[in-house]
Amino acid sequence: MNKKSRLRAALRTLPWITALCVTGCQTAPPQPTAAEKIVAEGDKLADEAHGVAEASMGKQSEILAQGDLALDGHEQLLVVNRIASAMPTREQSTNASPVLVRRAAILEKNDGKWSQILLCDEHLKNTNGYLGGLPKARIEGWRLAFSESATQGLEMNFTPLNDVGTKNASAEDALEGKQTTFVVRWNKNLKRYQSFDKSHERYLGEVPALEAPESILK
Repeated sequence: MNKKSRLRAALRTLPWITALCVTGCQTAPPQPTAAEKIVAEGDKLADEAHGVAEASMGKQSEILAQGDLALDGHEQLLVVNRIASAMPTREQSTNASPVLVRRAAILEKNDGKWSQILLCDEHLKNTNGYLGGLPKARIEGWRLAFSESATQGLEMNFTPLNDVGTKNASAEDALEGKQTTFVVRWNKNLKRYQSFDKSHERYLGEVPALEAPESILK
């Protein structure tokens, strides 16, 4: 190989050598810190929860409680559709309890899949049927109060509302109603949400169907 050929060959390899040098000189991108990883994971879980809530209860859904609500090791969400006239103002907390709702639900994540295990609409029902001890008549709205205990988990208190949304009723009037309140809590033995009897000492079994034909489970 003559001198000119060797020069041309060297010039052809020069860009590759330069590229390799540049690549070798570049520093590795900084790795996220532990705190940043926690924030990113929290954002991911929040996005998943809101997506599941919206898929189950619509765009007006609102998550009031999230976590191991039943103390059974599974992620759960308490999701509601508020009554329009009772939507919170800017000065009010969106998660304040009690709230006035048209619908409420408990969603649970099990083996990577979400399912609805409790639904409150015109009636209260779980996966086994209508909760025992509740009215057979259709309920147009509910006053929902809830609390969480380190030993008992989530407790929900549902109070039927009369004439909610009519010209003669307001959210303030409904909140001051004297209707019967029904307590719902996780039954650890049967692994589902059930209602209590009036003494709050034992769980009530489900009713597979209501007597009123217009109240058939949807």
